Amino acid sequence: MDSATASVPTASGSKYLQQLCKHWQHNLAVEFTPEHGTVVFPKDARGADYPGDGLVTFDARAEVLEVRIDATSPEQLDGLKGAVARHLDRFAFREAPLTFDWK
Repeated sequence: MDSATASVPTASGSKYLQQLCKHWQHNLAVEFTPEHGTVVFPKDARGADYPGDGLVTFDARAEVLEVRIDATSPEQLDGLKGAVARHLDRFAFREAPLTFDWK
């Protein structure tokens, strides 16, 4: 399993977490509260933007949105990092581009 985490500075972490989860719940397995969310990206979920077999976890804190991605390969991890960053920047257009310090 390949993993990456990022602490994304924003005062609107809960808002963005909920927007992302609501957006993805139409096509993917999603569970969320205002403070915590998970999104499962299965292998057959929409091609390059959604490389599959991934789990994305969000945790909203006071001034940061914590993001963790677990994938089955480095390629899938890179694809999910890109998809998460693009979608977050789209919802956070007033703050975009957000800073992702992937580790």
